[in-house]
Amino acid sequence: MAKGTNQKLKLSYLCKIMQAKTDDEHSLTLSQIMDELERYGVTAERKSLYDDFAVMTDKLGIEVIKTPKGRETYYHVGERQFELAEVKLLIDAIQSSKFITENKSKTLISKIKSFVSDYQGKQLQRQVFINTRIKNMNESIYYNVDAIHTAIFNNKQIEFKYCEWTLDKKLIPKKAGEKYIVSPWALTWANEYYYLVAYDSAAGKMKHYRVDKMKEVSGKDDLREGKEIFDKLDMGEYALENFSMFGGEIRRVHIEFPNNKVGIFIDRFGKDISIREAGEGRSMIAVDLAVSSQFFGWIFALGPDVKVTGPEDVVQKMQQEAEEFLKNYRG
Repeated sequence: MAKGTNQKLKLSYLCKIMQAKTDDEHSLTLSQIMDELERYGVTAERKSLYDDFAVMTDKLGIEVIKTPKGRETYYHVGERQFELAEVKLLIDAIQSSKFITENKSKTLISKIKSFVSDYQGKQLQRQVFINTRIKNMNESIYYNVDAIHTAIFNNKQIEFKYCEWTLDKKLIPKKAGEKYIVSPWALTWANEYYYLVAYDSAAGKMKHYRVDKMKEVSGKDDLREGKEIFDKLDMGEYALENFSMFGGEIRRVHIEFPNNKVGIFIDRFGKDISIREAGEGRSMIAVDLAVSSQFFGWIFALGPDVKVTGPEDVVQKMQQEAEEFLKNYRG
């Protein structure tokens, strides 16, 4: 490539070089920077680089730090839009998200690595590995989310096909492929899945749908309905009742447990729970949760020293659940 052929792109290439080749632990001299620019067909004089550094710092928000070392002066990019620790956090979030497919995870991680220098990017290699745990297989989820957000912004209804898994592991449309038409009001994240909360005018109530099971999502010209119902909706309670591990009727349940298991309940219900002494090395809590078979199963799994003590009808239902469960194993 002939020298000077890309002079108009000098500042752009300079920004690219400085962000990729320098960080708090790696820097370049002016001569090295000029050599890097020549790779792009750009020539530069020292004075012009000083002016460019000023523009980068003052106008573009790319801080260029000057550091004298002996008889030489080095330059590097200082504070970035994202710190290395923040980029690592984003990558961890992507990899721990079940709804982001393996291919999309790799693509997003590759893009996020551009927020740091090449040297810092190498530190992320240990995190770029996508392990073999289940990752959602529906690549269209990203376009679904975009279409839903667009409809919400434009106050429009959407239509889509809603799918379910078959025994041969195929995702096929429900209702023989009939389109669902709803008014989208919110997207929420629960149990590692994205859910759409929408008003179904035919049913006259709010419903929720797994976004990764939606196909052919498109906006309609009709305005959304159900605003009055959505405005009265307590999303926290709705999520607890519909998306939590314990989906069902919400009740205040009393649970007693040995003190050494307190961490289990803090992890599950948060640090704000009120813990009372129950005597003999035991404690108890009262929490609002949705009573269900999943909840009873969770309690059973904690062992015989954890028990539900109230209210009485919940205790009785738990006893019934235990009896029904045991029937499967009696000869």
